[in-house]
Amino acid sequence: MAGLWRSYQLLMKKRPWTVQIGTAGSLMAVGDVISQQLIERRGLANHDGRRTARMASIGCCFVGPVVGSWYRVLDKLVSGGTKSSAMKKMLLDQLCFAPCFLASFLCISSALNGLTVEENLSKLKRDYTDALISNYYLWPPVQMANFYLVPLQHRLAVVQLVAVVWNSYLTWKANRA
Repeated sequence: MAGLWRSYQLLMKKRPWTVQIGTAGSLMAVGDVISQQLIERRGLANHDGRRTARMASIGCCFVGPVVGSWYRVLDKLVSGGTKSSAMKKMLLDQLCFAPCFLASFLCISSALNGLTVEENLSKLKRDYTDALISNYYLWPPVQMANFYLVPLQHRLAVVQLVAVVWNSYLTWKANRA
């Protein structure tokens, strides 16, 4: 495990953006596998590999770049490593970024699932509030710790590790009929 961590650290130094995006895509895929196998109980024979690939692509093309960029912007907006600055970052993250990001994620995943604009809006109306409330149960304490204790280059990875559980929930929510 220590060797894996050292390899990750080395890659982060050489290619931080690529590693962050790859990590986001991989962990979105893991979240989808957990959702299909443990939450939905589909079994391996009924596993939807295309859905897992779609979630991985959302992780690589949307989640990784957007969240990684957001953390850089947030660090420029609020500098310092104090508890007060961590609280400000968490509030900006949860009150400004999270609602927009969640709506975008749900719309993108619905569009990739082939829903029409009308179906997508109907699904968003049905699922958004519940997903946002669930977000507020999990993410504020995680983000406080993340912004206070974790260096910028590792924040996306920390969030994505916690997000394996969150991604399982989101992928279930996004793919629910």
